[in-house]
Amino acid sequence: MRKKKGKSAKRAQSSQGDVQELQAKQAPHSFVFHRGQVGKNVRHLVLDVRRIMEPYTAVKLKVRKKNVLKDFVNIAGVLNVTHFIVFTKSDVSTNMKLMRLPRGPTLTFKVHGYCFSRDVLSAQRRPNVELRQYQHHPLLVMNNFSGDGMHLKLMTTMFQNMFPSINVNKVKLDSIKRCVLIDYDQETKMIDLRHYNIRVVPTGMSRGIKKLIKSKLPDLGKYEDISEYVDKGGNLSESEAEMDGDFNKVTLPQKMTGRGNTKLSQSAIRLKEVGPRLKLQLVKIEEGICSGQVMFHEFVEKTSGDLKSLKKLREQKKLLKLKRKKEQAENVRKKQEAKEAHKAKSLAGMADAQETSKTEDVEKSASEVSEDDDAAYYEKEVGIAPDPDLFLNKKPHLKRKRKMSDNFPGKRFKKDKFDKTNRNKNVKGDKSSDKKFRGKPLKGDHSSKPGKRFKGDKSSGSHGNKMAKNKNEKHFQKDRSDPKKKFNKNRRDNDTDRPRKPGSKTFSGKRKERPPPRGKNSGKRKTSFKPKRNR
Repeated sequence: MRKKKGKSAKRAQSSQGDVQELQAKQAPHSFVFHRGQVGKNVRHLVLDVRRIMEPYTAVKLKVRKKNVLKDFVNIAGVLNVTHFIVFTKSDVSTNMKLMRLPRGPTLTFKVHGYCFSRDVLSAQRRPNVELRQYQHHPLLVMNNFSGDGMHLKLMTTMFQNMFPSINVNKVKLDSIKRCVLIDYDQETKMIDLRHYNIRVVPTGMSRGIKKLIKSKLPDLGKYEDISEYVDKGGNLSESEAEMDGDFNKVTLPQKMTGRGNTKLSQSAIRLKEVGPRLKLQLVKIEEGICSGQVMFHEFVEKTSGDLKSLKKLREQKKLLKLKRKKEQAENVRKKQEAKEAHKAKSLAGMADAQETSKTEDVEKSASEVSEDDDAAYYEKEVGIAPDPDLFLNKKPHLKRKRKMSDNFPGKRFKKDKFDKTNRNKNVKGDKSSDKKFRGKPLKGDHSSKPGKRFKGDKSSGSHGNKMAKNKNEKHFQKDRSDPKKKFNKNRRDNDTDRPRKPGSKTFSGKRKERPPPRGKNSGKRKTSFKPKRNR
């Protein structure tokens, strides 16, 4: 079982984590993005520059069309972002702006040429694409930035502050895996930016021994002894041999990863380019973040009078901006006050309307009570005041029943029904025949069928009922004449002729024989022949 850590080990680990977190907060962070329509190539260049600035940059930063520079500035303070690298494209050239937050300055560079990382790696025989090298920040190396110009000093400090500083006494050599080289050419005033991978290889041994130290052993089948392989130098080709000299040999103060890289041993430092490449030219330096006085311009020179006039215009613009902001705040305040006043007025109007509606309802109910007062109505109709005990038990709020008119009968009118004998008749002048029968018309003679019958007028309906009664009596007599038959009052006359299902109580008669078959083979019986399967 694994041994648990003690308290001292846990404290040391927690304190180390706190130190690393503090270092990460103090390190400069950056945003790399583009503005405007730049094209596919510049977007790919933005991704490659983010690789250089790792791990203290937003690798998955997404930029939308509606985003403005102010949005990035507002969020930069929360994320400890100190630098912006912004790529833009015009009709003339591609530009790169380097900004220091939150107060500037802003350096504008013209991009004369660039090369992607994929193009650099594709030209190498064995490219190094190890992802662990991006876990630590790169080492910055600057060359030929010495000069008297203020723009050179400012440019130097800007580049230095983009990357974390290194303490030589406390730095771990294993954490230095990459290198960014920035070279300034004073004659052409061009800046070359390169990105390299750092590798340390042990020296002071022959080529064959170097090959043996590697994890992949060479083929020793053609040698009788290993000494023969060492004496012949491992039969390395000239392309495999790397030229090491005094210019890249160092003595390691610490032990580093890799076979043979022990403490106080001699090793050679080798650089392998990772990409991308950039060729820049400084165009101008201005105060603030893309807004302010131009401190330096490569192509335009202005006199002191022009600078003063520009400064005056800038101050006037600032004053005008402040004035507009004040006017806007005043307008917003007035609109808010008007809105509150309108709201209070509308609420007061609603309360008044409710009160008036209540008073109107009370008056209306009082008028209805006064109109429907029984005593007043009695005095109005009869002409004499009623006795005081007449309407004593009556409630004043109950409405009286209105008097029926003479034309409106007391009972509901009962509609006469037609007689079944006169349903299909349509005699002119006969009121009963003018009315249409709305029921389902009957087919045939249904006088013998029992059930409910229409009650017609006294003249016609009584005769029809008598006829039906006489027929039913004959039918009953006929049924009673046969003693074997059970008498069923609700059965119809033609029920005796209807065949019954076999098994029922009233079934009598023979089954119907099936008709003879028709066709050629009608008399023959159908047979199916299946040949036997051979097993």
